[in-house]
Amino acid sequence: MSPERKRRTVESVRRRLGPEKASERRVCRVLGQPRATQRYQSKRAEHDKQLLAAMRSIAAERPCWGSPQVYEALRRRGHAVNHKRVERLWREHGLQVPKKRHKRKRLSLGGSENSCVRRRPEHPNHIWSYDFVTDSTERGRQLRMLCVLDELPLASFNPRPREGAICNARHGYQDESFQSAPP
Repeated sequence: MSPERKRRTVESVRRRLGPEKASERRVCRVLGQPRATQRYQSKRAEHDKQLLAAMRSIAAERPCWGSPQVYEALRRRGHAVNHKRVERLWREHGLQVPKKRHKRKRLSLGGSENSCVRRRPEHPNHIWSYDFVTDSTERGRQLRMLCVLDELPLASFNPRPREGAICNARHGYQDESFQSAPP
């Protein structure tokens, strides 16, 4: 049990029994608390208030500084203080360096001014989107497809190649099945 806790226990026992029935000397002897420790009054609180005010003013000036930098600034300002005391006060009073703010990532609005997210299509053939899609067959062969889409919902390509249709990378489909849907 800490001395501070024993001190509070001695005081509560004396309050319950009454000071005339239980003297401080007798309660301290029973609980094993030295009387000098019982009567001790900390001077730390007054000094800590001044130190804490100085720490808060430095932290307000330099919000990104942590306790080591604040400790150095206190020493430069003439405070004779131990780094452990600064760290204890820093921790006890919840002083913290603000979390690092990361640059906000752009939303996926597309890179182009004509992006369908930035601009809405007004008529057919106004805004087109494309995407490369890769898939594989049951036999393990890789299929690569270019999907092209008019962003106006009523008009889009309807690619339905027949089985065995040939796709030429330079010239696109050489097949009549690759048609534009009616608007």
